[in-house]
Amino acid sequence: MQPSSIDALVKRSNFLDAYRGLGVLLMIVFHFCWDLRNFGFMEYSIYDPFWVYFRSLILTLFMTAIGWSTYLTFKKNTLAENTLSKGSYRAFWKRDARLFFAAVVISLATYIATPDQWIFFGILHFIFVASLITRPLAKWPLVSASIGASIVAAYHLTDLLVFPGAFVMITNYLDLPQRTLDIVFPFPWIGVVLIGPLFGYLNCQKWPIPEHALSHILAFMGRYALPIYLVHQVFLFALVAGFKMVLTL
Repeated sequence: MQPSSIDALVKRSNFLDAYRGLGVLLMIVFHFCWDLRNFGFMEYSIYDPFWVYFRSLILTLFMTAIGWSTYLTFKKNTLAENTLSKGSYRAFWKRDARLFFAAVVISLATYIATPDQWIFFGILHFIFVASLITRPLAKWPLVSASIGASIVAAYHLTDLLVFPGAFVMITNYLDLPQRTLDIVFPFPWIGVVLIGPLFGYLNCQKWPIPEHALSHILAFMGRYALPIYLVHQVFLFALVAGFKMVLTL
């Protein structure tokens, strides 16, 4: 393979970035509404079907993107290794280190701010673990997707993957708060992650996106999803808190 061919493969997918960016945008909307509710500007239950499905949509976008990008990284580095004799796991370890550090930061920050509801296994923690679990299977996208679809189906159609009381038992045993600001349970979400490599196998990343401002904004947000995740709620919370303070003057 010529270097130009490798360069074309290494180039980021605007479609995948925009896909992930849509998840980031919806997450910002979700958290902004939560802040408005927290300060009394909105009234709703987070257990209402609308908000449950809204959160599920956000998680689905993020989780499928994990498996999808993992498959593409394997594909890219396999071709590069054949030509350039470079290790194919370097990109994974860098991503793992960033995720682990970010998850620790979230845990520490929420423990300091709200020690009775701190995040001990939120979306970043789950993404870190799911990335490690998905990696061995991502090389075989059809197998991975089959296992993933089976997990999702088993969770929604049977009681095989439903463990009532497990959360209370684990949190009591480990002395963790039973109310937390964010938590992602292994099932069915690990199944959704395992479906992701199929998107890469089907070359969905090559789909074109419209050339307009919104698509570029979404692609940018997807490209920098992790730093946006780490800082967006600080700004949103401060914005709503400041507005509330002004109204009470």
